[in-house]
Amino acid sequence: MEGLLSVSLGTVFWASISFLIVLILLKKMAWKPILQALKDREESIENALSEAEKARAEMANLQSDNEKFLKEARIERDHILKEAREMRDSMIAEAKNKAQGEADKMIESAREAIENEKNAAIADMKAQVASLSLDIAEKVIRQKLSDDSQQQQLVEGMLNDVKLN
Repeated sequence: MEGLLSVSLGTVFWASISFLIVLILLKKMAWKPILQALKDREESIENALSEAEKARAEMANLQSDNEKFLKEARIERDHILKEAREMRDSMIAEAKNKAQGEADKMIESAREAIENEKNAAIADMKAQVASLSLDIAEKVIRQKLSDDSQQQQLVEGMLNDVKLN
C-alpha cells in the first residue's frame, strides 16, 4: 500500500511544471477572453440599464409634454367654444335688432300708408260732398229762381252783401 501512496519527487516536479504550463496557457488563452467577455457583458448590461433609464426619463418627459399639450388643447377648445357662443349670441342679437328695425320700418310704412289712404278718402269724401252740395244748391237755386221777381231779389241781396271800396 505504501507504493500506491508514495509520491516521487520527479512526478511532483513534472506535475507542477505541467500545472504551471496549463495555468499560463489558460491565462493567455482562456482567462483573458473569458474575463473580456464578462467585462463586455457587464458593459452591455450597464449600457442597457442606462438606456432603459434614459427611455424611462424620456417617457416621463413625453407624458408630461402630452399632458401639457392636452391641457393647452382643452384651453384652446374652451376658448374656441366661448368665441363661438359669443359669436352666436351676437349674431342672434344682431338678427333681433335687424328684425326689430325692419318691423319698425314696416309699421311706420303701414302707418304712413294708412294716413295717406285716410287723407285720400277724406279728400274724396270732400270732393263728393262738394259735388253733392253743388248739385243740391243748383237744384234749390233753380227752384227758387224759377220766378223773375225772386231772381231780382237775390241779385240785389248779393250786391248789398258785397262791399265796394
